[in-house]
Amino acid sequence: DDISLNNVQNKSLYRIVSVVTQESILFNESIYNNLLVGKNNASRKEIIKASKAAYAHEFIEQLPRGYDTMIGDAGSNLSGGQKQRLTIARALLKNPEILILDEATSAIDIESEEKVQTALEKLMHNRTSLIISHRLSTIKKADNIIVLDNGKITASGNHDELLKKSKYYKNWVTTQQIN
Repeated sequence: DDISLNNVQNKSLYRIVSVVTQESILFNESIYNNLLVGKNNASRKEIIKASKAAYAHEFIEQLPRGYDTMIGDAGSNLSGGQKQRLTIARALLKNPEILILDEATSAIDIESEEKVQTALEKLMHNRTSLIISHRLSTIKKADNIIVLDNGKITASGNHDELLKKSKYYKNWVTTQQIN
């Protein structure tokens, strides 16, 4: 909003930004309490709504104590995909203006990727999103993709534009499709 970051207090910035990282940050607490980190005054109804949007509600309901299930240190009792869906639910609950996805799908299995990808698309809708990824499926629909090679910007544009103008990007896409 035309305000220099030098003039923005960290507290204000934290209120409008959510980050979903490769390594899910979860606590040895219940699922419910882990989700409250996104919005500490959220109602149970809001938590369930966010969990459904993140495709986490179904697996949560199948756990012995549902939302009250303890997840172990760093979510050790959950799969990679389940952990990612919880962090996405937490971000949805916060409803940030700015979303940063840092390799958010790299730690999940192929079975979970489709559900997580759909949840991420819901999360990114109508907000500024910065996506850092090596997976084509995560960035293909972005409005603007910036291609980096050894820390330098080599090209930018949408997926179709980059296929035409960036040999580096085209090679990367070809490699992704082969694997």
